[in-house]
Amino acid sequence: MLRQIARTSAGMALASQLCVTFAALALSASIAAAAAAAPGYPDKPIKVISTSPPGGPLDVIARPVMAKLSERLGQAVVLDNRAGANGAIASAFVAKSPPDGYTLLITYLAPVAINPAMRADLPYDSVKDFAPITQLDSAALMLLVRNGLPVKTLPELIAYAKSNPGKLTYGSVGSGSAGHLVGAMLNSRAGIDVTHVPYKGGGPVVNDLLGGHIDMAFIGISGAMSYAEAGRLRGLAVTTLERSGLLPAMPAISEFYPGFDVNSWYGVMAPAGTPKAIVDLLQTEFAAILKLPDIAAVLKANGLEAKGSTPEQFATKIKEELAQWAIAVKQAGLAGK
Repeated sequence: MLRQIARTSAGMALASQLCVTFAALALSASIAAAAAAAPGYPDKPIKVISTSPPGGPLDVIARPVMAKLSERLGQAVVLDNRAGANGAIASAFVAKSPPDGYTLLITYLAPVAINPAMRADLPYDSVKDFAPITQLDSAALMLLVRNGLPVKTLPELIAYAKSNPGKLTYGSVGSGSAGHLVGAMLNSRAGIDVTHVPYKGGGPVVNDLLGGHIDMAFIGISGAMSYAEAGRLRGLAVTTLERSGLLPAMPAISEFYPGFDVNSWYGVMAPAGTPKAIVDLLQTEFAAILKLPDIAAVLKANGLEAKGSTPEQFATKIKEELAQWAIAVKQAGLAGK
């Protein structure tokens, strides 16, 4: 029917409108089916434990998303920030909570995929102790260099680093951070020796990069874009497997080193053993929330791309990243410390 309608110019608009309507109906049916599979849930407030402090980057996404979840489920959804130990405190608390769907974890890359390689005494297992619900979003890191460095492309940077072994430096928010480990990965893949300089926050990293005290850094794309676009720092590449939709003209490191793929992300998990019907219901709700115009605007403003992956897709990603970051941590000489 749609093909017949679309044969006229006026019909093309109608066909497009019908497609949107059919998609909305399909989504509504999916939500209704998920709710029917988990009767009675939720019948009390849901607590969402955050691995980040109040006001941090994760909060910017978590609060509006959880407010929408509360509206859609008709129950209070309370965000409880329990920062500390690189997300281990919040993660361990949720891992030991009852698997009934009333205690969830909103987390990011480091607690799930980097901590297990860094700490031999980690009080949770990222695979065995959690039921993945959904990866909410993803974001690239951008490789920024100071303006005084005589390079304008990634190949030029690599060539310069090889000609000056051990003389270049890169900053990060701390040992074991994504910004630290992605630098170690590039050192390994490109055969270069750029020295890591750890800081205690993103602000000092940027300040020293602007001041020429360090040569480069890997910074979240939302924060990096303003400096690159203003010409205060030079952006050379993004760390994701494909180019970012926010900066399609900027190459990905993978174009020079195939398979190179590092992205920051936020996701939601539940304690292992949480009924699949509840996990599926929550995933369906989160996927729908991410498509809402006001939430999409928040994501875009923070350089994030919506995902809303299935539990199975998120579980696969976690296992892949555990393997990837175990290698990166070993290359950085930080394994099991």
